[in-house]
Amino acid sequence: MELESEITGAIANLQVSPRSIRSKKLGTFNANAPLKQRDGKDHPSFKQIPKFFVPPPKPEDKVRRLLHQEAHSLFLQNQADELLNSDDMNDLWKTLEKYVTETTRSRRQLVNLDGYLKVVSEVGVKCRKIMTVALFFELLVTSNFPDMLEIISIYNYMMSRVLLVQGRIGLSFYDEIGQGYLNESDVERYITDIIPTLEQVSERLQPSFESFYVCTVVKKIFFFLDHLHLRRIRIRDIVSSGLLSQLLELRDTAIPKDAAEIKTTNWFSMSAALEVYENYLDLDRDHDGMLSRKELSEYGSGSLTTVFLDRAFEVCRTYGGEMDYKTFLDFYFAMEHRKTLPALHYIFRILDINQQGYLTAQTLRYFFDGIEERIKAVQAEVVNFQDLKITLKDLINSGQGATVVSILIEFDKFLAYENRVQNHQNV
Repeated sequence: MELESEITGAIANLQVSPRSIRSKKLGTFNANAPLKQRDGKDHPSFKQIPKFFVPPPKPEDKVRRLLHQEAHSLFLQNQADELLNSDDMNDLWKTLEKYVTETTRSRRQLVNLDGYLKVVSEVGVKCRKIMTVALFFELLVTSNFPDMLEIISIYNYMMSRVLLVQGRIGLSFYDEIGQGYLNESDVERYITDIIPTLEQVSERLQPSFESFYVCTVVKKIFFFLDHLHLRRIRIRDIVSSGLLSQLLELRDTAIPKDAAEIKTTNWFSMSAALEVYENYLDLDRDHDGMLSRKELSEYGSGSLTTVFLDRAFEVCRTYGGEMDYKTFLDFYFAMEHRKTLPALHYIFRILDINQQGYLTAQTLRYFFDGIEERIKAVQAEVVNFQDLKITLKDLINSGQGATVVSILIEFDKFLAYENRVQNHQNV
C-alpha cells in the first residue's frame, strides 16, 4: 500500500527539532505504546471513566488530518470489500433453489427452517453473518405461508441490505474525517457524483437542469432530516429514513410507462423535481429568477393570506425582499407536506411571531384577520377566540396540526374544513 503523494510531501516538509535525545529516554522508549502529544496529560477522571470522544485533527494540523482521512478511507474500503458481490448473490440464489421445501401451484418456492439452515451451512461466510435464525423468524412475521418463507423474500432482503450498506459506505466517503455526519456541500457532491449511475435520471437530465436537480434533492433531504436547522445530518439518519433507498432505486432501468407513477412512487424522480421547478417558473412572472411577495401569493389556489405571506418573507431568507429557488424549496415542501413534523416546525416558526414557543389568542387573532377578510366577503359567520395558548408540541400531539395551521394561513383550506360534512373534502 502506498500513501498519497500529498501525505508523503507533507511528511517530507516536517520541521524536525535539532535537539539530541538523551540516551536515558531512548532506553525507556516503548515502540508499542500509542503516540501521545508531548507533555500531554490525561484528565484524572480517565482512570475511572474511559475516553469516549477523540476530537478530529485541527485544520492547521495538515499531516494528522491527511493521515486521518487516509485511515478513514482505508477503513471504508475494507468494509466495502466485505459486502456481497454479484457472484455471492448468484450463489445464494442457486443454494436457495437447491433446498426448496415446497413449490405452490402458483410456482412460489418456499423453504422451511430446516431447509433454511441447510442453505446457511452451505453459503459463504459473508452470507452466514447475515442469515441468522433470528432473520428467518423476522421475515416469517410478514410471510403468507405458515412456518415457511418464499425464497425470493430472503433474496430480496439480502439484496436490499447490500444496497443500503453500499449507500452508507458511499455517503461515508464524503465524511472525510469520519465524524458521522454530512453538511449540505457534502451531500451535494455525493448527489452530483452518483447521477451518472441513476439511469432513470441521467437518461432524461439536461445539462442546464442538473444544478437545479441536485439542489432540489439536497434541499428535500435536509428539509425532512434537519428540521432543527443544524446544517448537518447524521449519515445513520439518512440511511434509516428510507430517503437513500428511494434515491438508489433510480438506478433501476425498468422505468414505469406512466410518468405519474414515477412521480408518486419516488420523491427524487425527474418528474418530481420538474414539478417543483415548473411550479417555481410559473410563479416567476417577470422571469428574473426570483419570487416577489406578490408572485408567491399566486401559489397553489392563490388563497394564502396576506398576513401569512408577509410573515413568511420576514422569517425566510430573502435577497432584496425576494425568494430564490433554494428558499422556495423549503416553502414548497412545507406547504405540500403539512402533516409531517418538519413542515409543522417550518410553519410554526412563521406563526410564532414573538418567538416564545407557543401561539396565544392574540397570535391566532392576528393570522385569522386575513381569513376573516375573506369570510366577510362571502358573508359567513365570524369565529370568536377565547383566551388560549397552543404550543408546537400541542399541534404535534393532537394529530391535527396540519388542519390547524391550514385554516390559519389559507382561505380555501378554511372553507374546505368548514364544509367538510357536505363535500367530504380533506384539508
